[in-house]
Amino acid sequence: MKRKLKLVKWVLAIALLLTSIIPVRIAIAFHQNPVPLAIFVLGGDAERMRFAAQFWQSRQNLDIWVSDFAWNLDVDRRIFLQYGVADAKLHLDGRATDTVTNFTTLAGDFAHQRLQHIYLITSDYHLRRARAIATIVLGSQGIVVTPMAVASQNQRSESLVRVLRDCGRSFLWIAAGRTGASLNPHLK
Repeated sequence: MKRKLKLVKWVLAIALLLTSIIPVRIAIAFHQNPVPLAIFVLGGDAERMRFAAQFWQSRQNLDIWVSDFAWNLDVDRRIFLQYGVADAKLHLDGRATDTVTNFTTLAGDFAHQRLQHIYLITSDYHLRRARAIATIVLGSQGIVVTPMAVASQNQRSESLVRVLRDCGRSFLWIAAGRTGASLNPHLK
């Protein structure tokens, strides 16, 4: 019994240490880069792509990163091309299967490109969950986000349960390198 209690204490201590490092890394990233260096769009909605393309018009020096289902990437590309976004400015990624993997699949790429501050574009109803995941996943990599909400019609904010579930999956990714996405029965 004493041994289990000691193990629980160690696990909690490690979890506390991990969570306390994230805000420090975010603060350092923000201090080093107070202005975003890229635009990151979560896929699943063509309206987000149109918003991002219009947003880019006044920030043409920034690259646009899109994480979407692989089968949506051609449509996404066409939307950006319609708004005059050069193909060289686009980074389209189709590896994600859900919101957590939108972030985990690109976190290393952002870190490798030294993108310490990015705009995060998603729908307003989805922003709370996306921002929570971004804070954990990207924050752990020393990347801060500035959220941009795309207005949606008749969509309720996602539940706190979904937010907490995906925060847990994000911490799992930090600790084990996996998100638990393979447990989703809707995926092949």
